[in-house]
Formats: sequence, C-alpha cells, structure tokens
Amino acid sequence: MDYEIFDGLLSRQPAFSRSERVADLLKEEVAKMLLSEVKDPRVQGLVTVISVKVTKDLRHANFFVTVIGGLSAEKAAIKGLHKASGFIRRSLGKRLHIRRIPELHFKLDETVKAQQHIEGLLRKIHEQD
Repeated sequence: MDYEIFDGLLSRQPAFSRSERVADLLKEEVAKMLLSEVKDPRVQGLVTVISVKVTKDLRHANFFVTVIGGLSAEKAAIKGLHKASGFIRRSLGKRLHIRRIPELHFKLDETVKAQQHIEGLLRKIHEQD
C-alpha cells in the first residue's frame, strides 16, 4: 500500500482510489472500442472520450465525450452510444478482470464549448482596447 504525507503525518490512504483506477481503465478500453469495434455510423470515428467518472460503489460510470460535427451530429452520436452501451458493457466484461462492470452513461462534455465561448469573449475585450 502506498503512503502519503498529510499535514506532517504518515497516512495509509492510497494515492488514487479504486474508482479512479477503474475510471482510467474504462476510459482506455472504451476509447479503443469506439475506434475499431463499434460499427454504428453515428458513433464511428466521431466520438472522443474526454473523461470518465465512476461512483465510489463502482455501479455507474459517466463518460464525458465530445463529438465532431454540429448539434445534430452530437444528438445522433449520443443516441448511438446509448444503443451500443450493452455491447460495450458485455465486451468490457470479457476483457476486464473486475467483479462488476458499471452501468455506462454517456454525456456530452460541455467544457470545450464553454472554453471556446470564454475565449471569444476575451478576444472581443482585447479588440475593444
């Protein structure tokens, strides 16, 4: 077990929780699957997994994804991901050696859009100066 120094005291808490390690593993495996194994044209080659959050009890995994294309492509890709989630979960069960494969939930990552909006506002401010 890894030890950390916390306020000058030696702590027995691990550096990373189990849910974080499972999230990293799921992110890597699902990203590979989206590139080569998922055949749905709404998803294939258009979706990028940005991050994964797994609940502490390892029952649910929220995948935050970005989609190449406009609003209609995003909606179609999310529908395709929800439809393919059963296939993805079964495939993960065969590949990974963990007791429980979490339920998969796919959501659009809004941080890229928010970042672009803020950058646009900052550009307008600098242009006015």
